[in-house]
Amino acid sequence: MKPKILFTATVDYHFKSFHLPVLKWFQENGWEVHVAAHGTIDLPYTDFKFNLPIKRSPFNRRNTDAYRQLKEIIDHNHYSIIHCHTPVGGVLTRLAARDARKKGTKVLYTAHGFHFCKGASLQNWLTYYPVEKWLSSYTDCLLTINNEDYHLALKHRFKAGSIEHIHGVGVDTEKFCPIPKEDKVQRRKLYGYQKDDLLMFYAAEFNKNKNQMLLLKAMIHLRTKLPNAKLLLAGEGTLLTECKRFAEANGLKDTVHFLGFRNDIANILPMCDLAVASSLREGLPVNIMEAMACGLPIVATDNRGHRELVGDGVNGFIIHDQNSIAFSEKVAEITTFNALREQFGDMSRLRLIKYETASVIHELESIYNKYMQREENEAENQYNRAYI
Repeated sequence: MKPKILFTATVDYHFKSFHLPVLKWFQENGWEVHVAAHGTIDLPYTDFKFNLPIKRSPFNRRNTDAYRQLKEIIDHNHYSIIHCHTPVGGVLTRLAARDARKKGTKVLYTAHGFHFCKGASLQNWLTYYPVEKWLSSYTDCLLTINNEDYHLALKHRFKAGSIEHIHGVGVDTEKFCPIPKEDKVQRRKLYGYQKDDLLMFYAAEFNKNKNQMLLLKAMIHLRTKLPNAKLLLAGEGTLLTECKRFAEANGLKDTVHFLGFRNDIANILPMCDLAVASSLREGLPVNIMEAMACGLPIVATDNRGHRELVGDGVNGFIIHDQNSIAFSEKVAEITTFNALREQFGDMSRLRLIKYETASVIHELESIYNKYMQREENEAENQYNRAYI
């Protein structure tokens, strides 16, 4: 009988976006792969998929139903390993797996950026810190994706069986990569842009944390310095309409392009000149890693995820205090000096090596193998008790 692993998260799109290589790796190693999350996406490399009524808000009553269903799934299937992701998915799974852990199931949790961190609000610390510390007692392995979270968990003595640091979820550097200058020109024509346009790109949900309004304010300062500058904003969200209204009211209609939801970002990024990022909080942002893989310099706000990826003055600039004027000045500095832009772009590629999918899978293999070896040893012991 194949050993079983269960992956959980709040929504199934999380796995489609970030974890398919891991699901594939487990299937190739002879494991039966189950996924439990909200949604009806048909995921590859998955033997069984459960659609749970999980809601992102921890206070939504439907999460009580999700917990009950999840506990029943866990109790029925006798998993060797459970790996949970996302805040609510992580809470419900670790609570639902308490009995299973007593019977030998190992529970891993990846924190994709603690909501409590240096600079986070007191409310975030009061809300999320006690829960995460408490649930660490029900975690065999806590995986963190940035140095700050890793050292925070150690400093505050989280009680997980082990605390590990991995370099994110991995970036496909065959899909996201630079293109020759000739191809860049042709691709720009295809998308309706000129050879000499200065293209800045940011892909993120339009919400308070992603803070696109800072970029719009920076564009007000940039339009006189760099009249050929274009800001490309991909994504949807609750603040999209507000941002569009601000752009139109401030004469940015021709310089800020709202692209909506896109599934062709791997085609758009390589034709751009630099990537920008304005978020208040990040764990380890995939959008920045994808831009780095395409050889782009970065201008980003100061937070732990951006600091992990962007060396100030190395492959881009870090902007402090949400300063739109400083943001515009650093964009202008990069784009004015071609040698600096190329130097930063080359460094982005070099700094990304440890974040490539192959590198992250290798890190995860070494962690998973510890628990897979235990599973093999236990199976052998059961055989010996039965037949010797």
